[in-house]
Amino acid sequence: MRNNIKATAFAAASAALALGLTACGSSSDPSSTKADGGKADESKPLVIAASPSPHADILNFVKDKLAAKEGLKLEVKEFTDYVLPNTATEQGQVDGNYFQHKPYLDDFNKKNGTHIVPVVNVHLEPLGLYSKKVKALTDIKAGQTVAVPNDTTNEGRALQLLAANNLITLKEGVGTAAKLSDITDKKGLEFKELEAATVPRALNDVDAAVINGNYALEAKLAPAKDALALEKAEGNPYANFLAVKAGNEKDPRIEKLAKLLNSDEVKKFIEDKYQGSVVPAFGAPKA
Repeated sequence: MRNNIKATAFAAASAALALGLTACGSSSDPSSTKADGGKADESKPLVIAASPSPHADILNFVKDKLAAKEGLKLEVKEFTDYVLPNTATEQGQVDGNYFQHKPYLDDFNKKNGTHIVPVVNVHLEPLGLYSKKVKALTDIKAGQTVAVPNDTTNEGRALQLLAANNLITLKEGVGTAAKLSDITDKKGLEFKELEAATVPRALNDVDAAVINGNYALEAKLAPAKDALALEKAEGNPYANFLAVKAGNEKDPRIEKLAKLLNSDEVKKFIEDKYQGSVVPAFGAPKA
């Protein structure tokens, strides 16, 4: 599904969300978090929408190990796509979300008229190129097919990764907004555009695929050792963050969660659990 969602798709997503929340259990009461600046009810659980891994894993670590000390009641709702967490946050069906980076959010807000804002950076998931058919970048040849995410920001990010590893050449200055039409030299490669969550399942059908870090982890891939090529962390604009609807940044529950997500305990959890496949986006990196 692309980011340029039309009104009909937005409505369909909303309907699906209602079913999804029913299946997962009760959703948060929108009155507990007020975008008009009113005081939130701190006795109510804070409900955060998240991708399963690593986002929900990190949140569940906070919930199980840290939240009680701060008097925070935390609920985690897992979503497997990149649309519903933002629509749920906009509509007040959850109190916030944790699954995305700034280029994606900026594009989503612009195209959907939503008002989601970042609160605090937490981690970076390096985008990687994977294959079950070749062992090295030099084995990727003309005539082979590479799958890439089809949403605007992640496709541009994927193409930049391919260009950085000399698999394609892009027009100068296109940056992370690059599209397939901006490729000036495909070097004989073919491309298959897929919804980001489905790319790992295509690995058996293509010669290589660019996969988002969280979906790679869900597919039991270890980016730090399995990727043929991996994004560099230094200067990377794709940190994933806690986000809320504008006006809810000062909800005391959100402030507590933000503090915990940037704690030394979470930093150590990320470093120990993911061994470089996911890296903290706050504080100094481990040497």
